[in-house]
Amino acid sequence: MRAAGRSLALGARFAVSGGREGWIRTALTALGVGLGVTLLLAASSVPGIVDGRTARSDARAVTASESGGASRAHGTFLHIDASTEFHGRPVTGSLLRADGAGAAPPPGVRAIPKPGTMVVSPALRALINSPGGELLKERLPFTDAGTVADPGLLDPGELLYYAGDSALSPDRGAHRAHGYGTHHSGEPLGPLLVASIALGCVVLLVPVMVFIGTAVRFGGERRDRRLAALRLVGADARAARWMAAGEALTGAAVGLAAGGVFFWVARHFAGGIRLWGRSAFPSDVRPQPLLVLLVVIAVLVTSVAAALLALRSVSIEPLGVVRDAKPRSRRLWWRLVLPVAGVATLVLTHRFAGRDAPLHVVPIVVGSALALIGLVGLLPWLVEKSVARMRGGPVPWQLAIRRLQLSGGSTSRAIGGITVAVAGAILLQMVFAGMQDSFAHPDHSTGSLPAATGRAAHGTPREADATAEVSGPDIGLARRLASALGRTEGVSAVSTTVESYASSLTAAAEGKGDGHSAPITSVTVGDCASLRAFAHIPVCRDGDTFVSRTSARMAVEDRPGEVVALDDGDGASHAATFTVPSSARVVTALRGWEGESHSGVLATPAALDAARLHGARTVARVWLHGQVPDAVEHVRTTAGRLEPTVRVSTLLNRARDRQYASVGTGLKIGGTAVMALIAASLLVSQVEQLRERRRLLSVLVAFGTRRSTLAWSVLWQTAVPVVVGTVLAVAGGLVLGKVTLDLMAEPVKTWWMFWPYAGAGAAVVLLVTLASMPPLWRLMRPEGLRVE
Repeated sequence: MRAAGRSLALGARFAVSGGREGWIRTALTALGVGLGVTLLLAASSVPGIVDGRTARSDARAVTASESGGASRAHGTFLHIDASTEFHGRPVTGSLLRADGAGAAPPPGVRAIPKPGTMVVSPALRALINSPGGELLKERLPFTDAGTVADPGLLDPGELLYYAGDSALSPDRGAHRAHGYGTHHSGEPLGPLLVASIALGCVVLLVPVMVFIGTAVRFGGERRDRRLAALRLVGADARAARWMAAGEALTGAAVGLAAGGVFFWVARHFAGGIRLWGRSAFPSDVRPQPLLVLLVVIAVLVTSVAAALLALRSVSIEPLGVVRDAKPRSRRLWWRLVLPVAGVATLVLTHRFAGRDAPLHVVPIVVGSALALIGLVGLLPWLVEKSVARMRGGPVPWQLAIRRLQLSGGSTSRAIGGITVAVAGAILLQMVFAGMQDSFAHPDHSTGSLPAATGRAAHGTPREADATAEVSGPDIGLARRLASALGRTEGVSAVSTTVESYASSLTAAAEGKGDGHSAPITSVTVGDCASLRAFAHIPVCRDGDTFVSRTSARMAVEDRPGEVVALDDGDGASHAATFTVPSSARVVTALRGWEGESHSGVLATPAALDAARLHGARTVARVWLHGQVPDAVEHVRTTAGRLEPTVRVSTLLNRARDRQYASVGTGLKIGGTAVMALIAASLLVSQVEQLRERRRLLSVLVAFGTRRSTLAWSVLWQTAVPVVVGTVLAVAGGLVLGKVTLDLMAEPVKTWWMFWPYAGAGAAVVLLVTLASMPPLWRLMRPEGLRVE
């Protein structure tokens, strides 16, 4: 142990001494390891970011929120949601009215805004005052009276406002509360999402560890020559390996320190970086101590393992390094062990567990990790076999191919990160595409509008492009919305109704319920033109009532002569009842969203007073002609000026579950960071390889080789392994995606999703080659022939 300690210490001295060459080698290693450590520390900060965001969300949630009939007190206030959306970005808003001087303001706000004024977040103020924010400014007719401080924001880029409204009352749907601050224990993630998160961690972190293992091998040829000189003065083979381990440990330790510095600097810019609609406060970007300890141990172990693994095929003797001889052909059998074991883990788990068995996360993680790591070992063998028999071609091509034939391992190791990242991205994309049906449901959602579909089959009108909804029955507001929206730019038609539910008393008395409650039917009040959006109504006048049905549904709860109890909004039966007239005509319901039909009771205002529907909502459906780019924003502005609490939403083909969307967003952010790391790491590796070949480049220039020829050779030398690696990544990603989806009992949606990732790999190669041109030009000077 004492001898091993001396050898480790001597290796550490070599890492920090040896003049300029030693410092440059250690600096490149530290830079490579530091980039990987920065991303690992960022990943370990995700729990802190999530916890900080959750704490801020809980802190501004109202407490003791009750229905509008709650008692009024000195410290209570009324509030109602007034959120909107602008060009795809959510704008969170609330209308407030204090009941007394003791009402508590929201977090980040000094006092509840006075009527007609608002306090806004810095990002919202910048958006309103920007050249394209005129429509949003018209939508918020309040005077800017202050700024929401950081404690009241979920992230620095959040669009948030609080406005004072003296007309706010329980009749408008407002709720009374006495303060802010609550705690919500979020719903546990489902097994599919847990498996996706675990799979994402594997896909995002394996390329980082691959690159760290590559970075600690920078300057390998010089290190081996130095170890051969030490063998000449008496060191044995074991001592040489301990020295190599000590040098790798030192480089990794410096890289850990550099990564900590990079991370500390980068976290101060977290608020200005917005990826996929998310950012974070610098104070929330804090790594978890246990995860930091794991990062340190993993980096040090990986560095030593990579250094010792690099020496397995090198014989360091006192008279030189036996690497200059003809390289031995790489063996395939042991390189197939890991990928075959990974795929077999997934396949056998699916076969023995069965399709209906509970989803097991461990086999998915282990199998995917083994397969992805195995691709790194397969790449050098594939590159070697691909270039072994290549001959002829232009001079740049010959230089690149000959270099790959003699020592393609270093280039293949650098490309290994791209291979794993592309394969992992294809795997994740296939899994998420297969899972989307499990997290999709027809709904109204704030998003982009689908293209106008004209008239559907059988001549039925298409579903509305947007809806404007307000809590409470207000037929007067419905008429004002119809008038104002009808004059709005980009709107072709408007239908306004008051909608609620009712329970069938007659059916309950006849025992037609579920044994616990009476059958429920929908009740819709609107003028004749608006009711025609729900059913085929050939003749209609004010005072008519209709029963809308599908041809297959003959429910007892919505028949003519039925007595229904009107809903009071709290899920209980209200004392008020309504008898469907015996003269009510039965009409055929139109096919609506996702094939569902608008069945139920349809009444005109003269037949049923909408004010009796206490638990109702006032809805305006809007059809657009699609020729105005900002038609939806015009609709939101018009509706918001009439009623600030209106909720305008558009119809999406699919509305994703929030947890599914948040997990997908997190994986996209992580994938973007990994691709940026790979581009930076490949550049560092490229520069290190050019430094190793400095004398050779100078000799070629001295013999008359044009610099453009050498530049093209560098491009081909990187491009060939990338092409081979991309083919391997596509094949590996598709196979892994298929067997993982089989294990999750989900179908494969498409096999052609790898094209963007193959293009991303090509773009990385081009960028790295262009960025490596300045160092290449400097290394091709005649001074490179000087020998000391």
